[in-house]
Amino acid sequence: MNQVIASANSPAPQLVRGLGLFDAAMIVAGSMIGSGIFIVSADMARQLGGAGWLLTAWALTGVLTVIAALSYGELAAMMPRAGGQYVYLREAYGPLAGFLYGWTLFLVIQTGTIAAVAVAFAKFLGVLLPGLSETHVLAAAGRFRLTPATLVAIGVLILLTWSNCTGLRTGKIVQNIFTTAKIAALAALIVAGLTLGANDTAIQTNFSDWWSATSTVTTPAGGGGVKVVTASLTALGLLLALGTAMVGSLFSADAWNNVTFTAGEVKNPQRNLPLSLVLGVGLVCGLYFLANIAYLVTLPLAGSPDGGGALERGIQFARNERVATAVMEVILGGQAVTVMAGLILVSTFGCINGMVLAGARVYYAMARDGLFFAPVGRLNRQGVPRNGLWVQCVWACLLTVSGTYGDLLDYVIFAVLIFYALTIAGLFVLRQRRPGAERPYRAVGYPWLPGVYIAAATLIALDLLVAEKTRANTWPGLLIVLAGLPVYWLWKKTWRPGPARGAGESG
Repeated sequence: MNQVIASANSPAPQLVRGLGLFDAAMIVAGSMIGSGIFIVSADMARQLGGAGWLLTAWALTGVLTVIAALSYGELAAMMPRAGGQYVYLREAYGPLAGFLYGWTLFLVIQTGTIAAVAVAFAKFLGVLLPGLSETHVLAAAGRFRLTPATLVAIGVLILLTWSNCTGLRTGKIVQNIFTTAKIAALAALIVAGLTLGANDTAIQTNFSDWWSATSTVTTPAGGGGVKVVTASLTALGLLLALGTAMVGSLFSADAWNNVTFTAGEVKNPQRNLPLSLVLGVGLVCGLYFLANIAYLVTLPLAGSPDGGGALERGIQFARNERVATAVMEVILGGQAVTVMAGLILVSTFGCINGMVLAGARVYYAMARDGLFFAPVGRLNRQGVPRNGLWVQCVWACLLTVSGTYGDLLDYVIFAVLIFYALTIAGLFVLRQRRPGAERPYRAVGYPWLPGVYIAAATLIALDLLVAEKTRANTWPGLLIVLAGLPVYWLWKKTWRPGPARGAGESG
């Protein structure tokens, strides 16, 4: 039982190491697989134009994510404490770096992703229950909109926050069930696409010219129609397009680091944390790459927004961006929409649960260090940071009504890349500063592979800052990070000592 029993000798609740290797791997995989893999390939295909470049973007995403997981494994095994990445940054660079990460995680990274996936859940529930439409606006003020779909998203966030407050055991059971189900469903989609969906038209169209690099944009035309403009990409244009297109694939593969937030609750963390990172990330990235091959053998990459069916619209103009649904339409016909909506509901529900569970552990660790509201640093009788869970829920609910899925996506990816690069650079710092520290696992390929990730992540982040498609949403993401500087200064000026660092943690 996941219970915390107070006694005279241990009056305060403690975190319980109740997550085994399978549980930890399910947090990795479940937090990664949301709605992105079923949607983002449409926009990526419009930006890149060729099947080879689409697969290249997904392959690069997989390679970079695996390298990052291999690097984080060393830090996780070295410092298996609640807070994960926050702790690594704090130990490598000092409390300011840790605060800036926690500040950005709370404002944008964790809560923004939770909000975006909750909105996606509501969208696909609306497919099954049309009354929950996004088009029916109940109230609006500027860019803030309240719709039936928004209410659904908020309801799911409240439900999963409440269930995670009942104990770690509840959270991990929900995570294991939904992650296992969606891995099986994604695998079934891949098999169906590669066998039942594969057709000569799509294969010949997509693979006869792998490396055609084009950019396709749409503009309004007379009579309510859409004008499609396709232009060839220069070498520099292709490089920039790869960077911006990978926003979609990186977002789809993000949140793999969430298991490090729960490090204080993982059994045998020196072994299980690195293993869960590699197993979970490797599995999901492999499935993502295969899913895109299934898309390409079933649907032509290029198409028309006015096409009557899935084959005519192609990957680029899949109805409502729902590429996976278009694949199932080729296979199942009219039943595809219902089947895929159900699959994505399972996927997004499990993704939200994993991120809700993990995120509150960072705010808990910050509060124990005096860098977040003191009540967030307390555990309830079940040994979970209930106050942190509810604070996270309130902010995520506000974000669900604050902007579109794409806005949140662009904010999240830029901030994520900055801190991933800094965290992996922390490997180099800690190797120099603490050469004698216990390292049960050492990063594979050090220093070359971590160096490759740092360089690649930095280049992609710079691309997002200058590219026309992403810069409008990326600069605010940077400003959010920088705004943490005066907040940190003000917080330190008014700081009151709280519980000692590490208090309330087990093991």
